[in-house]
Amino acid sequence: MDIYEITLDELTDLPQGSYMLIDTRDAFSYEYGTLEYAESIPDVSLAADNDELPRDRKLILFCMHGTESVFLAGMLRKRGYDAYSLKDGYAAFLKAVSGTQKDRSREIELSISKNRNFHEKLFSRFAKAVSQYELIKPGDKIAVCISGGKDSMLMAKLFQEIKRHNKFDFELVFLVMDPGYNELNRLVIENNAQTMGIPIHVFETKIFDAVYDIESSPCYLCARMRRGHLYSKAKELGCNKIALGHHYDDVIETILMSMLWGGQIQTMMPKLKSRNFEGMELIRPMYFVREDDIKAWRDYNHLHFIQCACHFTDTCSSCRNDGVAVSKRMEVKKLIRKLKETNPFVEANIFSSVNNVNIDMLPAYKQGGVVHSFLD
Repeated sequence: MDIYEITLDELTDLPQGSYMLIDTRDAFSYEYGTLEYAESIPDVSLAADNDELPRDRKLILFCMHGTESVFLAGMLRKRGYDAYSLKDGYAAFLKAVSGTQKDRSREIELSISKNRNFHEKLFSRFAKAVSQYELIKPGDKIAVCISGGKDSMLMAKLFQEIKRHNKFDFELVFLVMDPGYNELNRLVIENNAQTMGIPIHVFETKIFDAVYDIESSPCYLCARMRRGHLYSKAKELGCNKIALGHHYDDVIETILMSMLWGGQIQTMMPKLKSRNFEGMELIRPMYFVREDDIKAWRDYNHLHFIQCACHFTDTCSSCRNDGVAVSKRMEVKKLIRKLKETNPFVEANIFSSVNNVNIDMLPAYKQGGVVHSFLD
């Protein structure tokens, strides 16, 4: 098959309106970050024999690294379309953006402190969780754990903002664990941290290599290992807490996932004492922050973050949410959106459900690992 590719520079030189830019990755990847003006048409839809794409414009396809999109562009050309693949895919764009970024920390900070919409929807909700769940106390030294994604990067900026209010004394360490990132993802994380004015402390592990050949539940094992390494490093640095960037949508999705696939009712807690690291606590200060508001803040500031950097999703052939945990979370996201069409309060109701548990109306419940029956 002939290869028809176009470089990022060549794409930039094309007149607006002369082409259609198509993101062939899955919907989850598209929503996490894409090229400006790109439309989401996943590879499965493109592979289907339909005639809905425009024939009077160039079709520029891209995936993560430009390998799947090359194949799809070839298929479309056989059907008579003027189709091309973006050379090196979305990764080429991330690399190009990272190479041109400069310190915009003040500008980004003002978007949180002075922009009324973001101050209310991001900072105020962050501060509400901190206050309501008593997540920060005088004398705390908190390891703000940064994965490189939009959630943890925003969390770091919100911590810096609340620190500036200086209501009481506490310390922050911005901790980045490199579990085996490829060169591009490491570059994007470091450049974004510099652009945003986040003084990161990076330490390296070999977690990705350790779980790569595990066939049964590698994602679960990887998550457990990453959590353990974060606790260990944070404690080594004198911290008593680690902060993770899970947000409101993560919470309600976890509730439904636990019910539908786990056969139990539970969710992410706003704070949790570690069982294996004495004196350490996990906190989630983004507990009330909505994901759509995080995306809006990201786009407002023209920021681009990594999505998932593990070896299982590092190639185009495996970036289609084949992992059970990711695909189930996507199913739940779609389910919630569908339910919201007829019930605009569905998200708030799911969130409230685990705060309004009526034990008297449960046939059984578990507390401290002990099962209690209504017959007791």
